[in-house]
Amino acid sequence: MHLISSVSAIKQQTEQIRSSGQTIGFVPTMGALHEGHLQLLRTAARETDVTICSIFVNPTQFNNPEDFKLYPRLPQADTILLEQNKCDVLFAPSAPEMYAEPLQLAFNFGALETVMEGKFRPGHFNGVAAVVSKLFHLIKPHKAYFGQKDLQQFAIIRRLVIDLSFDLELVCHPIIREADGLAMSSRNRRLTEPERQVAPHLYQALQLAQHLLATKSVAAAKVAVINYLQAFKEIKLEYFEIADAHTLQPLEAITTGKQIALCVAAFVGEVRLIDNIVFSY
Repeated sequence: MHLISSVSAIKQQTEQIRSSGQTIGFVPTMGALHEGHLQLLRTAARETDVTICSIFVNPTQFNNPEDFKLYPRLPQADTILLEQNKCDVLFAPSAPEMYAEPLQLAFNFGALETVMEGKFRPGHFNGVAAVVSKLFHLIKPHKAYFGQKDLQQFAIIRRLVIDLSFDLELVCHPIIREADGLAMSSRNRRLTEPERQVAPHLYQALQLAQHLLATKSVAAAKVAVINYLQAFKEIKLEYFEIADAHTLQPLEAITTGKQIALCVAAFVGEVRLIDNIVFSY
């Protein structure tokens, strides 16, 4: 596996790969890798000739400085996992390498960034769009792989690719869960043992809503989820939304055959977790 940390070197590497006629599969991450990331990498290895993974804890997408400071960083463990899971190139730049000057560009994704994560994390998607644009320009992948857990992020990046005409294919991989249903996340490492025992109730709340929506109204399902999660003192609900799975705009009623996204964000202790289910009746 090649380890590259400079912008100039990764550009040179990817230009050589493309000029040789090989395809590039790209998995962007912020490190603290888990099985969800590795599934993306393995899929990329099956579908493309050369796999590139980036590890960069992007400062511009954190609206909470403390969250940025506490985000887990495990470079040595991550490198070993990548070597064991078919990664050909690791791009791990520093912040000054990625941002030679302070970011000035501002993105506007309209209604897509006014709900859920966009509402509760102002500026977050501007930072996401900026760093993903930079990475796409540098790496020029044929395919880029993302996880469904960050469903709204994927919708933002899909809009970015369409509007800026990036010549690549986006792949959204299903959520990888622990045996008890908790969505795999780098942030799970920060949970205490009691919090870790409670955290799967976020997924159970989503399952409850999916079950209720077969016979109950959107309003009734929302009330049931809120009441369910309020029973756990470790959980502080930030939002629960029942939305159109493509636009992520809130739904007032369920339509048969239409894809629905159930999305939740909550603090479990001091750790903010998100999860979702996408389905249709």
